[in-house]
Amino acid sequence: MERKPYPSDLTDDQWALIEPLLPEAKPGGRPREVDLREVLNGIFYLVTGGIPWRSMPHDLPPWGTVHFFYRQWRLDGTWERVEGRLRTRLRHNDDRPKSPSAAVIDSQSVKTAEGGEGRGYDAGKRVAGRKRHIIVDTMGSLIAVVVHSAGVQDRDGIKLVLERIKGRVPRLKRIWADGSYQAAVGRAWSFARWVLDLVRKPEGLKGFHVPPRRWVVERTFAWLSRCRRLSKDYERQTASSEAMVHVAMIRLMLRRLKPA
Repeated sequence: MERKPYPSDLTDDQWALIEPLLPEAKPGGRPREVDLREVLNGIFYLVTGGIPWRSMPHDLPPWGTVHFFYRQWRLDGTWERVEGRLRTRLRHNDDRPKSPSAAVIDSQSVKTAEGGEGRGYDAGKRVAGRKRHIIVDTMGSLIAVVVHSAGVQDRDGIKLVLERIKGRVPRLKRIWADGSYQAAVGRAWSFARWVLDLVRKPEGLKGFHVPPRRWVVERTFAWLSRCRRLSKDYERQTASSEAMVHVAMIRLMLRRLKPA
């Protein structure tokens, strides 16, 4: 790399970790000439800086090339596969089994900036846009994300998340959530014999309170918010919104596994 590095660039150790997880070039045709490390640097620059695609710096690959790989890896599931492999490595480093037995779920309503599909109004938080519904393990690593209309209540949105993870987390037994999921307790049990354990704020308590267990998912939202592309939902498709969350989490896990 001949250019001056950006703070969001991959280190040599981080690149060595993620390179084997990326898809190989398809056989036939012209040999791949693009530098995938620079492609990833471009994607991470966009996610952390919150810039439009066409504002990609000229010393990174052309924005069209970077967007092509971002979109291709979204369509073929590469982002989720890479994230899963890194999550497993993080858990093994902490002497934990690959599949978690407990998880934490919550949602975050964000304004949309580009319109597109899946927009609605969250009357409780007074936000017009979409919800990011995430479920994380007890280390805060992402297990799944579903982006849907902000008008969908948590008790209904959790169904989409549970459908997404069914069969993917075989050891999962317990999921911690807040009181807004009360109506989904029976659904979670009948769906996959998962115990939905509600963590409520103690009665009469005023002011700031750190909820047991639930603080883990709140911390994950805080981690993700450091990526300015996630300050609002700038995507026209919910699938692209989900991919941006996966990209942000991949960068976070790489930095945890191989600190700069």
